[in-house]
Amino acid sequence: MFKVQNTILSDDIATAKFACDLPRCKGACCVVGDAGAPVTQDEIPVLNKAFRQLKEELPQQSVQVAEKDGVVKGNAKSGYEISTVDSKECIFVQYDEHEVAYCAIQKAYFEGRFNWEKPLSCHLFPVRLKHIAGFDYANFEYVPKLCSTACEKGEKEGAYLADFLKKPLVRRYGEEWFTEFKESCEEVRSKK
Repeated sequence: MFKVQNTILSDDIATAKFACDLPRCKGACCVVGDAGAPVTQDEIPVLNKAFRQLKEELPQQSVQVAEKDGVVKGNAKSGYEISTVDSKECIFVQYDEHEVAYCAIQKAYFEGRFNWEKPLSCHLFPVRLKHIAGFDYANFEYVPKLCSTACEKGEKEGAYLADFLKKPLVRRYGEEWFTEFKESCEEVRSKK
């Protein structure tokens, strides 16, 4: 473990090789699992707005789930998560012509139709954050079914997970934190 300001990170965040390989994994992180992506209370109004704006583009089953169960489910005590279809697929999933799952919110963002890219937990995946006693704890949540192709590609390209996550880490903590984080990652790697 290593510490950057008020964040404690697992060493594998510094040492793991990782680069998304969508053509091979087909967006598995958006469709595999037994729960929706964790979200913060502050993200809920944005997700509701995204649903209203993108509703006509989403699969009918996703719309039905959102209208029946809500866009987000949970509570302040147990946490919030995006609703899913059959406890698997995120309600914001769309598929391209190659059956690759992608985020409708992120697509709208890249097209300039929405001003928010996606929930931070999705942006940071495969790293998960837990906030305990004034600290963020960051762990690499390696799930072979989801991460193996990205780890293979990262190894082949020499791409570290820490570099792959630059944009979401800067989004969460800022440039100054990220600079310190990169220095800490180099130090962790030098000890391996």
